[in-house]
Amino acid sequence: MLASFLIIAISLVLFIYWFRYSCILLLRGRVGQAATVADNRFSFVNVQARLKTEHDLDPLLRALNRDYQVLTYLVQHAVGLELGSVEDRLLVLDYKVMQGWYRLTKTAAPIQARRALAEMASILGVLVGRMSEHVGVRTEA
Repeated sequence: MLASFLIIAISLVLFIYWFRYSCILLLRGRVGQAATVADNRFSFVNVQARLKTEHDLDPLLRALNRDYQVLTYLVQHAVGLELGSVEDRLLVLDYKVMQGWYRLTKTAAPIQARRALAEMASILGVLVGRMSEHVGVRTEA
């Protein structure tokens, strides 16, 4: 019985480690592309800049959530836009995990909350970059 719980606990820890490591690798590999997509319709670039100086983080979270809602609306309603790859789904899940992590840490550990918002902004940058790649391919073809 104890061995089963130990195996389950170790498997859970390894799964969490794999998930975080995969998301970090995806973000590092695509963060350069996201910088070239700076679109004034999305506020994630502005949020990344304001994270260094802003004391109240809740408006930044609202701006990121608005960007996320716009992105998901576009993906659901635009023809040819999709975030169906495994990498994109991992990033969307990571965005939601970081959203929960922000809520848990915003009062007790503000530095961790800032890091969560920074990662959320990076995720949105990557996803918008991927979406613009799809649009670029569609308009060129």
